Amino acid sequence: MEAVFKPQEPSQVRPVLIGHSPEIERIRQVAAKLGRGGPPILLLGETGTGKEVVARHIHSVSPSGPFVPIDCALLGTLLESELFGHTKGAFTGAIANKTGLIELAEGGTAFFDEIGELPLDVQAKLLRLLQEKEIRPLGGLARRKTNFRLIAATNRELAREVERGTFRLDLYYRLNVVTVRIAPLREHKEDIPDLANHFLARYGRNHELTPELLDIFLAYDWPGNVRELENCIQRMTAINSGPYVTAADLPTALGNASAQRKPPGRAYPLAMAQAANAGGSRSGGLRLDAREREAIREALEITKGDRSRAAEMLGIGRTTLYRRLKQYHF
Repeated sequence: MEAVFKPQEPSQVRPVLIGHSPEIERIRQVAAKLGRGGPPILLLGETGTGKEVVARHIHSVSPSGPFVPIDCALLGTLLESELFGHTKGAFTGAIANKTGLIELAEGGTAFFDEIGELPLDVQAKLLRLLQEKEIRPLGGLARRKTNFRLIAATNRELAREVERGTFRLDLYYRLNVVTVRIAPLREHKEDIPDLANHFLARYGRNHELTPELLDIFLAYDWPGNVRELENCIQRMTAINSGPYVTAADLPTALGNASAQRKPPGRAYPLAMAQAANAGGSRSGGLRLDAREREAIREALEITKGDRSRAAEMLGIGRTTLYRRLKQYHF
C-alpha cells in the first residue's frame, strides 16, 4: 500500500492553532490583537472546539506571567477556596494557608473554562474581583491587589442563562466586551489533514493514514469536534501496530456513521476487501487483489463507468482508483 499521508516529525509539530483555513487565520489575527492585553475575553464554541488552545495562543502572544487553567465544572464543593485561597482554620480541614488559583495567575492569565457552570454566589465574588482588582482569601480579613488577565470560555448561550436566572446579568456584561466565536470542525474541514498530521505525530509510531481513511475523515461531521478527532486517532494508533491506519481501525460509532453514507450493502467495499485479507483462509482463500478487482468491477458497473462516482462508492480517492485501474488492467 502506498504512503500518501505521513506525519511530520514530533519536533516539527506546532503546539497550537493547527491549520490554514480562513477560520484559523481569523483566530490568529484576532489573537495578535488581543494578546497584548486589555479587557476580559469570552470564547464561545461547542465542546471540543479547542477553546483552551485558543486561550493559550492569545496568552502566548505577549506572555508576561503564568497561564492558569480553571475548570469551573470540576472544582467541587470547595470551589471558593480553590479560586480565592483560604487561611488556616477557615473551615474544618484547613490546616494551613492556601494560595488560590486566581492568585497563582498574578501577572498572567486566568482561564475560566466553562464559566457558565459557576454558582451564582461565586459569580458575585468574581464580579467584585473584576471590579475592584482585589482578592480576599476565604477566612481572611485583609485584601490585597491583584493583576491578571481573564479569559473565559463556555459552550452555553450565556444570554439565555441570564434569562433563566442561572447567570448574573452584571457579570455577563462585564465578560461580554470582547467575544471570539470558535467554529466547529465541520465548518473548517480543510484543516482535518493538518490536525490528523499533528495527532499522528503525537500518538503514533510512524503511523500513516490511507487515502480511504482520510476521505472518511473529510466526509464525517465530527460532532465532538477536534477533541473527537484527537481521541479517534489516539485510539486507532493504540490498537494498530502500523504502519498504515485504515478504515478497519475506525471506532464503531464513526465507522457506522461512515457506512450509512454509502448505498446499502455496498459500504466501502474496497476498504472491506482490504480488511478481509487477514481472513482469507476462512473464506475460501480468495486473494486480496481478487477482492479489490471484484469491488472495482462492481462499482463501475453500478455507475455505468463513471469513475468519480465509483471512487465515491468505494470510499477511496479518484487518484487511488486510477492507480488500481492501471494495476488491474481495466
